[in-house]
Amino acid sequence: MVIKVFVATSSGSTAIKKKQQEVVGFLAANKIDFKELDIACDEDNRKWMRENVPGEKKPQNGIPLPPQIFNEEQYCGDFDSFFCAKEENIIYSFLGLAPPPGSKVLILLTSEGWKAESTLSQLPEPSFCQDRSQIVNRAWTAVLHLTTLHHGAPIQ
Repeated sequence: MVIKVFVATSSGSTAIKKKQQEVVGFLAANKIDFKELDIACDEDNRKWMRENVPGEKKPQNGIPLPPQIFNEEQYCGDFDSFFCAKEENIIYSFLGLAPPPGSKVLILLTSEGWKAESTLSQLPEPSFCQDRSQIVNRAWTAVLHLTTLHHGAPIQ
């Protein structure tokens, strides 16, 4: 699976450039496979991104701004959602990826007697994240998927 980050290489907005750099820099620093898709120079990329960002995530004018993040065809979120997931330390769930070996989630999954409920209830309450429920749902999905892979059946 490859993470797709839609960017505008010729954006006149400093804020957009900084957000794009933060997403791309974080993914590169954490060795997460991704590719940048330019919407400024490629009409097909721009059209695909606009058509695949969910309606509730589009601004009033209907045109989503970069960066927009996808896992293949699956929409992950915009910069604000990315930032929230990064701050809550659940970026792999946000991106729909399995956590790497040695990560906190994987250590918890392989610990004897671990229960998903106790860990998810300990997620910090963010004061700035409006998409927490969506991210927690993704975290649950990732936890159940990883538990199935590790133990053969989801935990109850």
